[in-house]
Amino acid sequence: MRAKYVLSEVLVGLWRNVTMTIAMIITMAVSLTMVGASFLLYHQVGQMEKYYYAKLEVSIFLSNTITDEQRQALQAQLNSDPLVQQPVIYEDKETALKNFKTIFADAPDLVNAVKAGDLPESFRVKLKDPSQFEAVFLNYKGKAGIDQIVDQRNLLNKIFKILGSLQHLAILAASVMALAALMLVGNTIQIAAFNKRREVAVMKLVGASNWFIQSPFVLEAIFAGLAGAILAFLMLVAFKYFLIDGSLSSLTEYLTVVQWSTVWKTLPLMAGVGTIVSSVTAWVTLRFYLRV
Repeated sequence: MRAKYVLSEVLVGLWRNVTMTIAMIITMAVSLTMVGASFLLYHQVGQMEKYYYAKLEVSIFLSNTITDEQRQALQAQLNSDPLVQQPVIYEDKETALKNFKTIFADAPDLVNAVKAGDLPESFRVKLKDPSQFEAVFLNYKGKAGIDQIVDQRNLLNKIFKILGSLQHLAILAASVMALAALMLVGNTIQIAAFNKRREVAVMKLVGASNWFIQSPFVLEAIFAGLAGAILAFLMLVAFKYFLIDGSLSSLTEYLTVVQWSTVWKTLPLMAGVGTIVSSVTAWVTLRFYLRV
């Protein structure tokens, strides 16, 4: 009987303040969408770091005066180096020119201005552990025949710093929207309790417990949180289907693919956050701002 009464009161409360309920659900949905998007962004940046760092190469450019003996000795040392992943790729000047033309095919003037003799020979080396670049650099720095050692991590670090800034921006936006959702939930609960102040007073007189009185209001907030989480999840699904797999699908050559399994992981996350935030806000509002 009590459960039936509480549920009926929840439905009546939601319908009585239907505009506020809709506003609360939409605000929660927007906030939780930002939370889910932040989670996806963090996950994908981590995946991209693992993916690209695993493909990083150390380019050891050779000087124009290198001798055959020096080249062979350097290749033998690289082949036996425990820090280096095999095989080691040697790129002569003709191959370097061919790769250069492929990379800069859209800039014919630049391609025509470069000849094979202008590009240095090099060894393309992958490390078993990319973080060991400093050790490799010190092992080969200053060796005869080596002109320059270049680590591609320097460029990637700059890119991932930008992505990290986007992560922080997404978290900031989610925090601002969460604050707005908290305030709206609190105001909605206060209005609902004020509209039912006489019923609340009567229930107190007949000895109803505070939890029994507060439970319909808390359940209203939980309903709004869950509804907002479902709506936010649908928005992320639409974002994945129409944007990531649609208009941005051509970028998969450069970006790691957002898996559907990762998108599904956002549903329990957003549902948990929405439920906890809504229920705690409602309880605190009733506990400290209303006499029930």
